[in-house]
Amino acid sequence: MTSGILLIDKPAGVTSFEVVRRARRALGIRKIGHLGTLDPFATGLLPLCLLEATKLTPYLMPEPKTYRARVKLGVTTDTQDATGTVTDRSEALPTPKQIYQAAANFVGEVTQVPPQYSAVHYQGQRAYRLARRGETVELAPRTVTIYDLTVNEVIIPEFTLTVTCSQGTYIRTLAQDLGQVLGCGAHLAALRRLAVGPFKVENSLPLAVLTESSREDLAGRIIPLPLCLPGLRPIEVDAAAARQLRQGRPLVHGAADLQPGEQVRVLVEAELVAVAQVKNLTPQPVLAPVRVFGSS
Repeated sequence: MTSGILLIDKPAGVTSFEVVRRARRALGIRKIGHLGTLDPFATGLLPLCLLEATKLTPYLMPEPKTYRARVKLGVTTDTQDATGTVTDRSEALPTPKQIYQAAANFVGEVTQVPPQYSAVHYQGQRAYRLARRGETVELAPRTVTIYDLTVNEVIIPEFTLTVTCSQGTYIRTLAQDLGQVLGCGAHLAALRRLAVGPFKVENSLPLAVLTESSREDLAGRIIPLPLCLPGLRPIEVDAAAARQLRQGRPLVHGAADLQPGEQVRVLVEAELVAVAQVKNLTPQPVLAPVRVFGSS
């Protein structure tokens, strides 16, 4: 099976780990990871990294993520989403204009307190495990970035929005925080992930199709390793230079316009050799391998 990324459209009611388990069975390989957990009730894009592509996780995990969310006003839950127990209700709901105004104030850097039902570690334990035991803990606030937030439709008591945000952003916390600002409380009623960095849900494979497809058909859906880092400049080398990089040795290379500290993807005959960092431009740039990839 080829190394690369397989895009899956996760349905509701399935965990991200279950998607990985089914992919392992369908593809006949064990080495599979994903680019960010989706809650079981959420749907949408779950990119799977296969074999050597698992080494790309540090580069792809921080990529911006885009979601379509449906928020219900006037009802607060202990999990901040529709799966939780209702903790408060309010009949005093805002106008559409107030919703648009409140949402605009969440663009940029915002501070979030992770939900009690989250995978954040607290004193060596996952917060959700403590929450399930009825324990409430003080989770440290964190700064995240909302790059774009658009309110798509308002039909009181619900509204939908599209959010592009940084790694570590909790959309259900965003829904709850919006409810607090609007003075009525709110929770996340539905969530769908539309994109992870350069990968889009419209190019993904439904999970049901994954389990019904042959390995040959699935192989044709895998994004090849050299195409998985479109944000990094490609640098072509010959076979001898590729061997040198794969051995962990820096390579002097005369590529033009390289910047100190820049990371590039190094290719040989359309095969990914390494992610390398540019060092010392004088007298010539040096490519220092950061991640190396085996020959297919």
